Amino acid sequence: MIVITGATGNVGRPLVQTLTAAGEDVLPVSRHGDGHQADLTRPETLTPALDGAKAVFLLTSADFLAGGNLQPVVDVIRDAGVPRVVLLSSQGVGTQRHPAIHEDAVTGSDLEWTILRPGNFASNAFAWAESIRTRRAMAAPFADVGLPAVDPQDIAEVAAAALREPGHANAVYTLTGPAAISPRQQAEAIQTAIGTPISFTELTRDQARAGMLTFMPEPVVEATLNVLGTPTPAEQQPSPDIETVLGRPPHTFADWVDRNIHAFR
Repeated sequence: MIVITGATGNVGRPLVQTLTAAGEDVLPVSRHGDGHQADLTRPETLTPALDGAKAVFLLTSADFLAGGNLQPVVDVIRDAGVPRVVLLSSQGVGTQRHPAIHEDAVTGSDLEWTILRPGNFASNAFAWAESIRTRRAMAAPFADVGLPAVDPQDIAEVAAAALREPGHANAVYTLTGPAAISPRQQAEAIQTAIGTPISFTELTRDQARAGMLTFMPEPVVEATLNVLGTPTPAEQQPSPDIETVLGRPPHTFADWVDRNIHAFR
């Protein structure tokens, strides 16, 4: 059995589907929803899900990322006798935008571990879906700054490989899309897909910050805006790791839009 935390999210949902399609026995875990309900801020709530598990996928929420402690969670997994853990971390740890405390809890254990460091998610575009559907309008900061947005489906497939195949122990994978794409170019890709013009407005950093603070903790907001506005060369450089693991190139942003076009029509 493979235990998937964060099973209802943009990565967890396709990961459950990918593993199930591969014939694995999967136990979805989330704070609310189907499957086992657990909260990683209360690690003991995870314990019943670990009986007989051969691997655990760890995905933490933004509020946990900002102020949680993963060490007790790792201790619970180790004490339950689970041998393998795959952690969804962030490219920002590698570029020192984010602290390494959660990764350290995993890599400092005696578990077989794999770290996934995705960059900017293509699915962040869901934030524009309502305005595009209702007003054919989109607003974003840093209109012409490009990052190689990664498709959550690709993250899920790499996670599935690390959870069920040999050869990924003590590996750290940086996961990105195949090419940098700016918000203005993302708007153009969505416009092409739906066949209707979209008006684009560039937000100031302060305007973007105010909106993001409604659903993200302040430290995560600031780090995210720093990446979006002033990315390092490493953050703008596509990584080869998805192709290395999966044997195919990563999906483009346009691929992601085509698969999720219903959200924007």
